Amino acid sequence: MQNNMKVALGSKTIKGPWGGGNLFTINLEKYLKSKNIEVTNNLTEPGIDIILLTEPRIESSTSTITLLEARLYKKFVNSQVKIIHRVNECDERKNTNFVNKKMISISNRSDFTIYVSSWIQDLFNKNQIQVGESKVIMSGSNNRVFNKINKEVWDRESKLRIVTHHWGNNWNKGFDSYSHLDTLLDDQELREKFNFTYIGNLPKDFKFRNSCYLKPISDLELSNELKTHDLYITGSINEPSGNHHIEGALCGLPVLYVKSGGVTEYQSDYGIEFKDSNLLEKLNNIYMNYEVYYQRNKNFPFSSDRMCKEYFDVMLELCSIKKKKRSSVYLTLYRLFYPNLISYYKDVSARTIYHFRKINDSANK
Repeated sequence: MQNNMKVALGSKTIKGPWGGGNLFTINLEKYLKSKNIEVTNNLTEPGIDIILLTEPRIESSTSTITLLEARLYKKFVNSQVKIIHRVNECDERKNTNFVNKKMISISNRSDFTIYVSSWIQDLFNKNQIQVGESKVIMSGSNNRVFNKINKEVWDRESKLRIVTHHWGNNWNKGFDSYSHLDTLLDDQELREKFNFTYIGNLPKDFKFRNSCYLKPISDLELSNELKTHDLYITGSINEPSGNHHIEGALCGLPVLYVKSGGVTEYQSDYGIEFKDSNLLEKLNNIYMNYEVYYQRNKNFPFSSDRMCKEYFDVMLELCSIKKKKRSSVYLTLYRLFYPNLISYYKDVSARTIYHFRKINDSANK
């Protein structure tokens, strides 16, 4: 094992409720530090062995390392550094038309690609991506936060409480299914058996009629709230992996899921597949046989420790023991300009691109 490995993670972390990519970075950074690995989120230091591109698009608000910066570091600072690209995004998820092309371009110029599901790996293979080395590493959530501790099993005397949560408010997050469930609850008999809570951000002007709504929460507060429910539902379409349903399952909630994207790979052995056309039938079946589905979910395995260990193993395998360049004129200049000029440029670029796409999306509707 190379004890002096240094890893650069290409994303900054944000406190409070945020997307799954933020949680991934938090969990991996903590795991690597527990293994005495030095971790940074920029390229201002010499001797970096691994650059993990998690948010390499300059338009991302959490991006700290772009492909260009990684390639320049490889060329001028350390020719032995390994660039890993984590693919957790695609056009199919949000009905965009620029993400796949960008992801393929980044992976084709990286040393190694990690996919968060076989579904997204197959999707990019169909797009003729030319990656030399790659691997699927399934996502996972922190089971020291999301777990079954103090989770009470449904008592059959109270309503069966259904829940979901999302940071993103894109319609493909499952709002066809959530609005359908909300409509089903127009029926008084069903309202006496079930209730539904949505936690997170909503699409503009979207409102529930019969469901409870909570603003985004995170960490222990979210975990404790999930544990007050009995059944998790995700209608997310073309989700490469998704953290939301993993957190629900780890908290002891059987998961109702739509057969779409990478979610199926996580839930097929533990959850319950549904379609909007048979949602009512599935709910009644779960109501009658809840204990069967609760037991089925008990062995849900996708923790962040499991995931992080696989990333660590890949890094160890890729990490070179060859002598590295320790300094260069390029690194000196990069250090000089990074704290202000480069960071400012990237921040302004991210905001500009984001607003331009918002305006363009509105014009096309």
